[in-house]
Amino acid sequence: MGRFDGQGVFVTGAGSGIGRATTALFAAEGAHVFGVDVNRDGLSETVTAVKDSGGAADGTHCDVADAAAVERAVAKAASACGRLDVLVNAAGIGGFKRFEELEPDEWQRTLGVNLTGMFHTIRASLPHLLAPPVGCVVNVASTSGLRGTAYAAHYAASKFGVVGLTRTLALEFASRDLRVNCVCPGGVKTPLGRFFQRREDFEAHLIDYSAPPKTGHFADPEDIANIIAFLASDAARMMNGAILTADGGTLA
Repeated sequence: MGRFDGQGVFVTGAGSGIGRATTALFAAEGAHVFGVDVNRDGLSETVTAVKDSGGAADGTHCDVADAAAVERAVAKAASACGRLDVLVNAAGIGGFKRFEELEPDEWQRTLGVNLTGMFHTIRASLPHLLAPPVGCVVNVASTSGLRGTAYAAHYAASKFGVVGLTRTLALEFASRDLRVNCVCPGGVKTPLGRFFQRREDFEAHLIDYSAPPKTGHFADPEDIANIIAFLASDAARMMNGAILTADGGTLA
């Protein structure tokens, strides 16, 4: 038996990276997973791979920054899965750019996906998650949400917001048994990583400040998926408002 037999799980950013690995893991553990992503092809590949492995998965194209699109996607997920027990917010964008190079549209888009997108998904999923047996939320932030990250002001600001949102909702919904936790990865081997490449005009020591102490010690998406699944499992029933780092010792 799997840890999530019969449960419905909603995963954002399911088209690649952490979201894809999380979708595969929950499905392998018995859940019916519904994934969303703006990347139609990537999402289709994820759903097909899960089904080919004998798991249950569905999905739909969705930009989490669009509140109406999220509401439609959550309704589809609840219908497909029959219930929603777990919400995993793994969608995210970002990259390195000097602060003076940031345009207002890029700032707004980054916060719109990374932070406001979580507001949309949590808000739309609440009626389902609060229905007995009460479910849980796992948000994916970053070590950039725990200390400053040079050349990533938009990304860091959004991830600090995710940490604050997680802790606040954990308190607010504790009396209703809804758990809200967060994982903060360091570097992860995902497609997003190509946008976090150092440039010659960057101060090297500031980049190194955000690097793990062991050179090249970056996580695989599956490493983060395992932590997400733990936080969503009964084994973590006493964890609420937890902010877990998975960074190879970067913040040690």
